[in-house]
Amino acid sequence: MVQAWSGREVRALRESQRLSIREFAQRIGVSERMVSRWEAGGTNIRPRPINQEGLDTLLAAASEDERSRFAARLETFSSPGPRSESEAIRTGPTPPPSADLRLQQHATTAVSPKRTDGPDVLAMQAFRSADRQVGGGHLYAAVVKYLHPQVGPRLFGGDVVEDPAVFTAAAGLTEMAGWMAHDAGRDDRAYSHFLRAFHLSKAGQDRQLGVHVLASLSHLAHHRVDPHGAIRFAQAGEAALAEGPRNPELAARLLAMRARGRAALGDDQETRGLLGQAEAALGGPQAETPSDWVSHFDRGSLASEAARCMQQLGKPAEAQKHAQLILKLRPSNRTRSHAFGQLFLITSLIEQGEAEEACRVTRDIIESTQSLGSQLVVQRLREIYDQLSPYADSATVSETSQLLADTLRQRVWLQQWIASDAFEGQTTPR
Repeated sequence: MVQAWSGREVRALRESQRLSIREFAQRIGVSERMVSRWEAGGTNIRPRPINQEGLDTLLAAASEDERSRFAARLETFSSPGPRSESEAIRTGPTPPPSADLRLQQHATTAVSPKRTDGPDVLAMQAFRSADRQVGGGHLYAAVVKYLHPQVGPRLFGGDVVEDPAVFTAAAGLTEMAGWMAHDAGRDDRAYSHFLRAFHLSKAGQDRQLGVHVLASLSHLAHHRVDPHGAIRFAQAGEAALAEGPRNPELAARLLAMRARGRAALGDDQETRGLLGQAEAALGGPQAETPSDWVSHFDRGSLASEAARCMQQLGKPAEAQKHAQLILKLRPSNRTRSHAFGQLFLITSLIEQGEAEEACRVTRDIIESTQSLGSQLVVQRLREIYDQLSPYADSATVSETSQLLADTLRQRVWLQQWIASDAFEGQTTPR
């Protein structure tokens, strides 16, 4: 564990992760200039406590290889050799922490949340409702804009922040921005937001939110094809959750994240066991008031995770069953979640040779998602286009494929335009 970060450790961490200054700054949520100033100052400069929290979390989330390189870089910096007089004091390398232990320690220091209907919660609820309809690509800039002038000055205006709710609001809205960045196809930006949200949740003393962010980090690791990392984040969340009152929805979500990890590794029996535990967990009692900042995980959410698991295990008929349950539980006005149910269904139908029925659902989803700004949906539609190619001799498939091609051209252009406007120069508060 790094007891106190200096510019030396910052540089070692950045180089161990093989990131440019710009990429590293985005992950921490600070400016490139600040990272450069830290590194130039070496052992003579200390980042502010809130940024040290971010560095702690980034190191805790690093892979084993990255942590080994971090220790090696510190050893190199501490080895005898040419140096300036200002670098006369040497310190040895600090052993890297266990990611699971470090994240668990952060999450378990918080207490149960107090419910509030203040303006930040109302803003979050409004953003969340709109997000379900139009997707993160359209709303990311709006959430970041709210964070900067509405929340940022209360955190960084120079006075001591006595109300933990300010940190909780910053954490919740930053986590939401992370999901919107993910939905818009900006996973590096999403990772940076999630890490920052995690250590802000500690300052805000909302244990549930901290656990929730760990589940979000697990989800993102799955999309980055890192099942072992996803499992580690989920286990860290479970360890933190075990330290406080029972929360069935968070318990079920973490179990589902672990199930996805086992499915990605091809472990059919363990996957089904974890999904069964998640279903049982949802039926348990709620032992504390749910945090306003934690989105619900219900039967429809679990069906979505189960569909993903069955697709990874190569079980299209079972994936179809879960997809149909999603569509039953998610009304059409929940545009994005309903769309993902349709996407799971389409893929399952194609894998079972029912290409023409898949085309019918594909035409429906093209129509229903015209106003949805989701790069994730666009990616899945592109995959469906490729999956339909073996059935191109069918007139129905040929017509649907042409419609898909036209739709993809339009939406890719739209997503690029949205991204250039919404993401350029945007960072989280610092």
